[in-house]
Amino acid sequence: MAASPRRRSGEVLTPLELEIMQVLWDGGAGSTADVQARLNSGHAYTTIQTMLNILLTKQKVTRVQEGRAFHYKAAVTREGAVGATLSDLVGRMFGGSGEALLMALINERQIDAGDIARAARLLETKDREET
Repeated sequence: MAASPRRRSGEVLTPLELEIMQVLWDGGAGSTADVQARLNSGHAYTTIQTMLNILLTKQKVTRVQEGRAFHYKAAVTREGAVGATLSDLVGRMFGGSGEALLMALINERQIDAGDIARAARLLETKDREET
């Protein structure tokens, strides 16, 4: 498969951004205080507030004001974020080669023959859907 165009760095989530997005994907919308409580990571309220504002700027979340607080909601799907991250990883680490990524996963024993068989069936299904 050919290399996909380089993604803008703003499309790939940092580790803390990803943690926050997972809270929003799993638990739904919430205020900064809600997100901080659900993170259960010890990050300061102001850190979470700053990160939510960065995610807003990156258009990864939306917000609406409810009373005195903003409530944030994921604006991108988990699948979209996975796709952007994988595309970035394959582009930067494997020269755009999905095959090189797959070989690395096999070499590092991150996947086994059963995983490969399931992936092959999924690929066949996707190919049929596209025709």
